[in-house]
Parts: sequence; C-alpha cells; structure tokens
Amino acid sequence: MGLSVIEEQHNVILQEIKNITQNDWKCLIVDENSKKIVDNAVKADDILNSNIATIERIEDRREPNPEMDAIYLLSPEPHIVDCLLADFERRRYRRGYLVWTNLLEPGLRRRLDDYPNIRQLRVSSRTLFIDFYPRETHLVTFRDPWSFPMLYHPSCNALVPKHMQLLAQRIAGICITLGEYPKVRYYRPKNAIHEASVLCTHLARFVQEELDGYAQWDSNFPPPSTRPQSTLLITDRSMDLMAPLVHEFTYQAMAHDLLPIKDGDKVTFHTTINEGTQEAEEKDMELAEKDKIWVENRHRHMKDTIDKLMGDFQKFLDQNPHFTKESADPTSLSAIRDMMAGLPQFQEMKQAYSLHLTMAQECMNIFQHHKLSDTAIVEQTLATGLDEDYKKPKNTLDSVVRLLDDDAVSTGDRLRLIAMYALYRGGMILDDVKKLLAHSGLPPQDVETVVNFEHIGGRTMKQGLKDPQQPTVPLFPVDLKNAQNEDEYTLSRYEPVLKQVLDGLTKGSLDQTSFPYVKPPLDPNEDLVAAQAGSLRAAGRPNWAAAGRRPPENRQRLIVFMAGGATYSESRVCYEIGNERSRDVILATSHMLTPQLFLRQIGDLSRDKRQLDLPAERKKHAPAHLFERPAPPPQAQPPPPRQPVPAGGPRPGGLPSQPMARPGGLPSRPVPSGTVPTQAMANMSISNPPNHRPTTSSSSHDDGKLHKEKKRRNFLGLKK
Repeated sequence: MGLSVIEEQHNVILQEIKNITQNDWKCLIVDENSKKIVDNAVKADDILNSNIATIERIEDRREPNPEMDAIYLLSPEPHIVDCLLADFERRRYRRGYLVWTNLLEPGLRRRLDDYPNIRQLRVSSRTLFIDFYPRETHLVTFRDPWSFPMLYHPSCNALVPKHMQLLAQRIAGICITLGEYPKVRYYRPKNAIHEASVLCTHLARFVQEELDGYAQWDSNFPPPSTRPQSTLLITDRSMDLMAPLVHEFTYQAMAHDLLPIKDGDKVTFHTTINEGTQEAEEKDMELAEKDKIWVENRHRHMKDTIDKLMGDFQKFLDQNPHFTKESADPTSLSAIRDMMAGLPQFQEMKQAYSLHLTMAQECMNIFQHHKLSDTAIVEQTLATGLDEDYKKPKNTLDSVVRLLDDDAVSTGDRLRLIAMYALYRGGMILDDVKKLLAHSGLPPQDVETVVNFEHIGGRTMKQGLKDPQQPTVPLFPVDLKNAQNEDEYTLSRYEPVLKQVLDGLTKGSLDQTSFPYVKPPLDPNEDLVAAQAGSLRAAGRPNWAAAGRRPPENRQRLIVFMAGGATYSESRVCYEIGNERSRDVILATSHMLTPQLFLRQIGDLSRDKRQLDLPAERKKHAPAHLFERPAPPPQAQPPPPRQPVPAGGPRPGGLPSQPMARPGGLPSRPVPSGTVPTQAMANMSISNPPNHRPTTSSSSHDDGKLHKEKKRRNFLGLKK
C-alpha cells in the first residue's frame, strides 16, 4: 500500500494511546478541536478497543472518576488549560497523562508546572504535532479559511507573526508525522510590489527553525529510511491567480465548483437515493477515501468520468442480465440512474453509483444551461494568453463582452470573467472596470473585488491611460513546440502553475532564483544529479517488471504548502506528477478554494477588519460549570423535641403543664408532681450563657395558638 497521510496520523494517535494504557483501562478526554482531529483519522471503535473506557469532552459536564487515570488529548489553547486546571482542582480523575496536539506556549507550560501538587496529578506530558486534517491520502488541510484574510488583509498586520508561527508549527507537524526532515525551498516572486510578497520567505524560515529545533530535541529524528531526502516547498496563492478562477472540467473540481457540496467536518452532497421508487430517501452522501468510485474518477475529465461510469455500469448489466429493462437506454445517464434505483440488491454499490451518476448529470445540466463551453473558451485564452491555435489572441474584449451580454451566463461567472480579463491585461483603469460591471448588471461594490487582487500580487488596476501596460510575465511560458492541439480538450488547455513547478522540482531543474533554498546545498547541482540518477534507474527497468507491483516504499516525498488556500486542480496535478515521476507529492494548505469562496475572500480584503469577526481575536473561556463547587452533602438535622400534650389540655392562660426551658435554651429535668421546685429555683441562673439567645414566649402568642387549635378541632369535628 502506498503512502496515506490519513493512515500515518491514525497510527501516531493510536500508538500513543496504546503506549499509555498498557492494557490498563483509562478515560480519554478531548476538547472540541482535538476531537475533530481524532475523529478525522481514527474510528471510535479503534480507540475503545485500546483499553479506553470512555471518550469525553473536557468542556462538557462529566461525572468525576477519581479511581481511574485519564489521558488528556488536548489543544494547546489558554481556555483548554483552564479546563484542565479545573479538573485538577476537583481531582476529577486519579492522575492525568497529558498529550498535546501542538506545542504549548511557554506561559501556559509554566502555569501547569507551577500548579500545586502537579507531580502527583500529572504523570507525563507529550506533544504529538498532529494539528492538521488529512483529507485524502496526499491532501492535508488546516480547515482554516480565516488564514486568507490574516495573511493578506491590510489591517491584519499585527496578527501575521503569531499566525505564521502557528502555520510553521503545523507544517513542521506534517513533516514530523511523516518522519521527514526535508530541504526547505520557497517561492520568491519577481518584481513584486504587494506587501505580502515576503510571506513565503518568512514562513519558510519559520518552518526551518521549527524543524531544526525538533531535530535538536529528538536525537532519533528523522528515523532511518532508504528514501531520498524529501523537499518541502512553501508557496502562496499569489503564484497562480488564474487557477482559482478558471472553470476546471475534471470531476472533483467541476463538482465543487458547480454543485452545493458541503465542506465541513465531512465533505457531503445532499441527494435523493432511489429516486422515483418507494425506497426514495434524501441523504447526505459523504465524498471520502472509502468511496472507491469517487477516488477512481475524481481526477478524470468529466467526459472520461461519464464514459467510465457508463462502462462500469454496462459491465454490471452484462454480469447481471436479469436486471436489465428492455425499454431502457444503457447509453443515457438518466436511464442508468433509474435502472440503478430499481435494484434491491447491492445496496452500497447501488447508492455509490446513484450518487455519482446524479452528480455527473447535474454537472452536465449546469454546463449546458449556463453555456460553460462558450465561457471556457474565453477563459482558456485569458488564462494562457494564447488562443485555441496557441497564437496571440485577437478581439479578446469583444469575446468577453459578448459573454457578459448573454443572460445564460451566471452573475458569478461574469465577475470571474472581468477579474480574469483585468489580470490578462495587466491592469485596467477604474472607470473601465466600472463600465464592464455595469454592462454585466453586477453591483457597483464588486469593483472592490477586482481592485483587491492587488493585495495578493495581481495587477488589475492602473492609474491612467498613459500608465504603461505591464502584462504579467508567466513563471513558465507555454512551450509552443510541445503544445498539444487536441480538439477534445481545448477547454482544458490551462494547467496550474504548480504543475510546472513540480515538473522542474522532480527533474532537479527548478529555478533557484524564484525558488531558493532556506539553506542552500553545498553543491547547487545536487538535485539535478539525484534526479538524473533516479531517471537512469527507472529507464533501466523493463516495463513488465513494474506491471502489477505496488509503489516502492522508498519513493521520495515532496511536500507542497500553499498559503492562502489551494484548488482542486492543484491537488490533481500533485497526484499526476507523483504517478508520472514515482514520487509521493503531498499538498498541504490552510483550506480548499472554490471560485465562489475565492472571490468572496478577495472582496473581504477591503472590509473593516471588525466585520470579519476573526477567530484569532475572539477570546474563548472555559465553561463556567467547570468551576462550580459541588454543594455540600445535606446534614441530618435532629428532630425537634416533641412536647407531650397533658391529658387535661393546656392550662388556662396558656401556661404549659411542664416546667419551661431554662433561659438559654437548656432543657430542665421534669419536676415530680406535687413537689414545689424551691431548690431548683434557688439554683437557677438569670444570666444568659454567652453566644446563646434566650428562649422567650408571650402569653398573647400562646393564646393565639390556642384559639387556632380550638377552631381547627371544631372544624374537624373533634372534641374540645
């Protein structure tokens, strides 16, 4: 089996739990964020089968369990440390094994170290460096879309250093989890004038410091391996502004662009399973690694995906001819979907095929309804700078305006076209942008979206007509000699810049001016020599020798971090280059971008920072109930002494038949009947004992009680 970052993180978490439990039952305590990390990689059953009695959240109300030890798998945040100290204060568990998902700040560490009796309460404290979310075998995200404004918003400069430190720790955490101590390279744009142009330079240095610090702390890092040393490439969104805008027609990218796919803790698509039958059911279907149809087809062009789905379904019909309907057309997507709905067997396979046939059909419906074919032709010209014949395009503005006039083109696609045209031109004057927006029927405030591309390195504006036009020089100009002029894929001529970057990286020919090392190697041709040696080894092996074999375990690993969000087209090229060059290429990013999200985040760069409600500026607090002291157990009160009622009832005047209690509330012994208590009266003290109030009574009060008692007796029909 090849590399899977999901499996690597799964093993790290589970092994740490097993190392602590040692066949002894313990509780596992997580917090909101650490629970998401664990749930993303490890099944609850796997944890419970590792001698874990319960899994509970530290923020929730929990019953104390002072007879059992607890494993605290926690996020290193101030309010979580408060929750932990509240547990220690209450002695909720016998002892605690602390496991942090990332580095604990020195101030928080001191708070724990200085806590009274910490040695009796804390058995151990470790850091796992697992503060990331593997989404696919070779795709990792931080689930942090807020990273984009924090890196590029002009008013967020004060937040940048701390955020970049967090990014560096997370990136280093991926490397540590994979057992890699890579060479670090970064993207350095040429002639950049935007403020964030130094982002990659600083972030790469921070990551190098984190890795070096960990290597000094852990003498066993990196673990022994036969793999060539890996490379970590730090880049950011400014390297390629067209990739998030252009329509991509591979299955995964197209589906995320056109369909209402929910991207949360899980990636799901809401659909109706078995539509048109009595078994019809609305369901959120997950798009994950366990869905083999999704994994097999997600990077295929939509045309090839549909052909594959139909071909696979036809094979199924051939193997099960009794399911075929004579009136059905096996070449129609909708007919195949209806046929699948009628199959009571193979429930899981039926649902998977139904899901993907539905998604493919809906994508094609939108493609036709919104004339994406016409839109894509113009987009490809704007993105590549060349027409379908790989020549300099003519009348580009006319082509754009024709699409802006077409009612079938959606408002979102119109804004994408205007932004791409401004980037293609290398800048437009503000009035021209406003005219295009007005012509498109778009709101005037959308001009800010076009202008804001300047914050991330895009040249969309120029001061006036006399301002010289400076078209952006592509990092990798199109190779006209090797350009493939295939009519079948004219709508997919543009490839993300990352593909050329990875191509150069695997060949050892990546420009060291635009992509320098943090620590330059002694031999500048080191990567080139290593790449050529690898190519010679591969060339010397006959094709049949590799047929049907697993990928070799010693494949070099290339890790790419894309600050500011990555696209599904960039994820695709990582897999493609990895397969072509026998490398494991892992893409890591803060969050995955769709064109709609990208444009919205660009537009937000001109909003007041306070309106963004950044999580980094929200102060979190531990729940108040953790600090509530338990109510003391109720103490048994002695019953009040019963005063027997004399046979003759109360004496006239309300005087009791028995002697009164002594002043001070002390009871007196009863006096024998007929004896005058002379001696007792002589010994009686009229002074009150300290701290006691004398017991007093009044005749009027007793008269009232007597009157009420008589009325009550009369009412109940009792004798007076």
